[in-house]
Amino acid sequence: MPTVSAHVALTLAQHIDAVFGVMGNGNAYFLDAIEKQTSAVFTAVRHEQGAVVAADAHHRASGRIAAATATYGAGFTNTLTALAESVQAHVPLVLVVGDEPTSGRRPWDVDQIALASAVGARTYTVGRADAAATTVIAIEHALTYHVPVVLAIPYDVAALDAGPVPPAPTPRVPAPLSPSGEFGAGMLDEIATALRGAQRPFLLAGRGAWLAGASEALGALADASGALTASTALGRGVFPATQYDLGVTGGFGAEGAMDLIRQADVAVVFGASLNQFTMRFGELFAPGTRVFQVDTAPAATHAHVGGFVRGDARLVAEALVGRLNTNTSPASQSVRAEPADIGEPQAAAATWRESVDVSAARTYDAGDPLAANGRLDPRSAARRIGELLPEDRVVVSDGGHFIGWANMYWPVASPDRMMMIGTAFQAIGQGWPSVVGAARARPESTIVLTSGDGGGLMAIADLESAVRAAGGRGCAVIWNDAAYGAEVNLYGLKGLAEAPMRIPEVDFAAFAAAVGAEGVVVRALADLDRLGTWTSEDASARRFLLLDLRISGDVIAPYQQEIIRVNS
Repeated sequence: MPTVSAHVALTLAQHIDAVFGVMGNGNAYFLDAIEKQTSAVFTAVRHEQGAVVAADAHHRASGRIAAATATYGAGFTNTLTALAESVQAHVPLVLVVGDEPTSGRRPWDVDQIALASAVGARTYTVGRADAAATTVIAIEHALTYHVPVVLAIPYDVAALDAGPVPPAPTPRVPAPLSPSGEFGAGMLDEIATALRGAQRPFLLAGRGAWLAGASEALGALADASGALTASTALGRGVFPATQYDLGVTGGFGAEGAMDLIRQADVAVVFGASLNQFTMRFGELFAPGTRVFQVDTAPAATHAHVGGFVRGDARLVAEALVGRLNTNTSPASQSVRAEPADIGEPQAAAATWRESVDVSAARTYDAGDPLAANGRLDPRSAARRIGELLPEDRVVVSDGGHFIGWANMYWPVASPDRMMMIGTAFQAIGQGWPSVVGAARARPESTIVLTSGDGGGLMAIADLESAVRAAGGRGCAVIWNDAAYGAEVNLYGLKGLAEAPMRIPEVDFAAFAAAVGAEGVVVRALADLDRLGTWTSEDASARRFLLLDLRISGDVIAPYQQEIIRVNS
């Protein structure tokens, strides 16, 4: 008869198709059931943190919930940094773990519920009689609140006979949040009136707008209002019309584009939390800009917001299009939960966006072939890599000073093709397992990792996992400046001891060869020609490619210069 662990596995597999993890005493029966009794695909990683990172990346790349798994005790505690990142980034996933027996804690057990709670994750513990139902509740919680959950299987319960698996209900998820009441309708009228009267309207959207499926509605709103558009770093590509899009806001943005945003007289923000980086530490908008925010958060998330609507980005954008296209402000106009037939928006005469050179405004510094110290200039290298990478690509980024280069020079088609796992919690060392999750989620695309040498070394255990999972569809770019670059820029410049910030130069190309990948040391732009030939080869015949870029740490990314200015 099925065990308790099998009840969990069989129920979970009705809603997920990918499980990532490390096998141990606490999850052995669960993994046995996943492998033998379900169609879910298990992918092994080499460190438990990588299990959560891979499940996180899988969701960001596909929109589908995935599962991670680890044993109890040390296996569970190894997941905590990645679990905290998923909480901060609002990524739903299920972490299935072993736990202490119901009889009490053993010497190697810890209070896992308290530890999970400390980083913001709720734990659901299964029993012999309720394993299937508890699993559904856990999935429902993750999907409803957009957070990871821990599903714990006590050690002495895992292998108990639990009888036939009962039918489990489908997890319920809430309908999109529609603005309600007179205040909500009145604020929609106010935003529509402001857009209608604006001389220089601007729309900004983040990852929340993408998750709401708001792209089409936002494109229609931009056309109806004549607005220029831009996105947050996590919302890149959310607007369908690139000819009027200024790219990424904040420190990753081109200076000309940021100057245009400061000229806006009305700005409406959809699904973006307006953190300090997006807002350029308070300087994204000029003091006279009227800023409205649309979000599902309970209240506005920045002091510069002058009007707030709590609602789903798609529903609000559609309602605003309706108001603008009818040229009225009906307070009773409804906001529909089903997608509206937006139709062709009215053409605005002599709009602001037609009077500016958006392409020139988005231009970044091309850099030099080599920096003054003779090492590779990361700007020119990033630009060249962007020219050579396959168009069908998903970029996964670790954390560190280098994050600016991919964001500035590697365009992507949509927000689910650029993910920065680790930045929400300010963590590094999550790059290699991100490749694993993205590769399983997008088997047709090339997965490109951008990572520093510090983060690359921290997670080196899962280099093998990345190479195994992505194979010839995987490429890694290591920005190797022999340092923790962000720390050198922030604290070395203040005169603090630099020895703890420096890393002996590591041969990542040799690491790649050791696990069956192809490694190329890049000291000059010509060395990147191998990326061009690799791209033209059949993915099934080529190997995973790692580019070990020996870059200069003296070239500081613009976003880092902003941080230096603020901290100084």
